[in-house]
Amino acid sequence: MASDSSLPADPMSKLTPSDESSLSTSETNSETNPEIDPETDPETGPETGLSPETSKPPGLNLHQQVRLKSEAGQVLLLLPPQSETAGELTWQELWQQLKHRLNAGDRFWQPQTTVILQAGDRLLDSRQLQELDEALQEAQLKLKRVSTYRRQTAVAAATAGYCVEQPEPEDSLQNNSVTSPQALAEPLYLNNTVRSGTEIRHPGTVILVGDVNPGGAVIAEGDILIWGRLRGIAHAGAAGNPQCLIMALQMDPTQIRIANAVARAPSDKLLDYYPEVAYVANRAIRISRAADFNFASRGR
Repeated sequence: MASDSSLPADPMSKLTPSDESSLSTSETNSETNPEIDPETDPETGPETGLSPETSKPPGLNLHQQVRLKSEAGQVLLLLPPQSETAGELTWQELWQQLKHRLNAGDRFWQPQTTVILQAGDRLLDSRQLQELDEALQEAQLKLKRVSTYRRQTAVAAATAGYCVEQPEPEDSLQNNSVTSPQALAEPLYLNNTVRSGTEIRHPGTVILVGDVNPGGAVIAEGDILIWGRLRGIAHAGAAGNPQCLIMALQMDPTQIRIANAVARAPSDKLLDYYPEVAYVANRAIRISRAADFNFASRGR
């Protein structure tokens, strides 16, 4: 890209977070599932595909159970909170519980239905994610996205090639609802390539040692620093902060976005690449060499 060039906003181009609506909660009508006991889940209503004898294992309350829910043509896999199962349920017990859920009763999903894993505060490593994936594959389900509060789980999921969303914990959102501005989360460090079809979301800064391939996306509420090639989508300041920036060793994106400003890379390709910084100035995204960049140019 040319040094310190102004990129006009692209009004026809919008970064549409994939599957964003799939993480919203919904209720299932018990009338369409007469075999389900609505009292098994007083907060969210009955859960699809679970028979009364398997919906509540003896000695376990609702929040100690692995749960499956159908929503918007996808399957939500909800793991019990780490804090409520510590010292009570081992990982092997949780995995066996999942196997029991997948094999119990009639399957309410179509083959190769997408699964969104809502891991909450549970710490998962790559081996455990692989075991979950294998169990789901046996049931003709496809794990696509992982939503987690834990940075270690987010790193493991991103490394394995899953789409990752790291929201703020619910209790943190409630406690900070009256305070403004809200502090960003700790940076997320990743050492892998974001491949096509993979999306990384984080409520802070993302530091990636690797490439972002075409079809891949990194969405952060803070800055995005890429020690590699940016050839996919990068959206910094996703919560609306125009002072955030995007840095890459090779800036050749499909689309870049900072807060509400959107731009695309020029059609002509350069033979020589060097580290560059994208930032907002005069309501437009500008790009300059990293060596020449001045933090004062973005109002800091």
